[in-house]
Amino acid sequence: MVVLDKGLSVALNARIIGSGDESLILAHGYGGDQSLWDKILPYLTERYRVLVFDWNFSGSVEDQNLFDPIKHSSFQAFANDLITLIDENNLKSSVFLGHSFSGMVGCIASIKRPDLFQKLILLGASPRYLNSEDYKGGLESSEIEQIISNIESNFHTWASNFAVLAVNANDHISAEKFQKSLGRMKPEVALSMAKTIFYSDERDVLEKVQVPCTIIQTTNDMVAPVSVAYYMQKKIKGKSTVELIEADGHFPQLTVPELLLNVLDGVLG
Repeated sequence: MVVLDKGLSVALNARIIGSGDESLILAHGYGGDQSLWDKILPYLTERYRVLVFDWNFSGSVEDQNLFDPIKHSSFQAFANDLITLIDENNLKSSVFLGHSFSGMVGCIASIKRPDLFQKLILLGASPRYLNSEDYKGGLESSEIEQIISNIESNFHTWASNFAVLAVNANDHISAEKFQKSLGRMKPEVALSMAKTIFYSDERDVLEKVQVPCTIIQTTNDMVAPVSVAYYMQKKIKGKSTVELIEADGHFPQLTVPELLLNVLDGVLG
């Protein structure tokens, strides 16, 4: 394992693990940290040099002042941070695996710097969570408003309930793992990020993405329905495919890691 000693890499707890000629970048989503990759990481590090890190909103980041609610109120800011992280570690033409929110961050970064990305793997990603007349994102505006209200009124109670719904009510161990990660976020950071993510509309980004993409989605995900995966496939300019995993929940890396690895085997060759 290489513990990195460069600017943003240190701040975001970045590590390079494994060996191989190719690089793989793992980026977690909202409420997570790099520990959510633990079940699939040992397998991936047998074949790749894997970069893992914690986003600045994560409760695992020591310097909580790294998160600027004004600066980091857009996906663009996170894409810039991702590019900085990749440049600091001299990675070129890497495979990027972004879960949830990080999927669209990877898309934006690939538009800015296509030289950094060989392929994007978008796991449970979504360009927009809000339903409209011509688009099914999965959530009604009233549901999003309720989420925001619950975070404001009692973040830790909401985090406990949301973890069960998002992960899988029947997988208590996985739900508890995500709940602990989510609960470590500062409530004001969790609120700011929730607004940024759930009110986002990054659909216009998709037609500018030219890097090959694989969209991986579970068949029953309350956060991002299957229709979103096919919408993304249709809109992305580069070659894109959809891979469905027969499972419930938004976190197949926690709940069905062996099924996710089977898909990744095919995707990564």
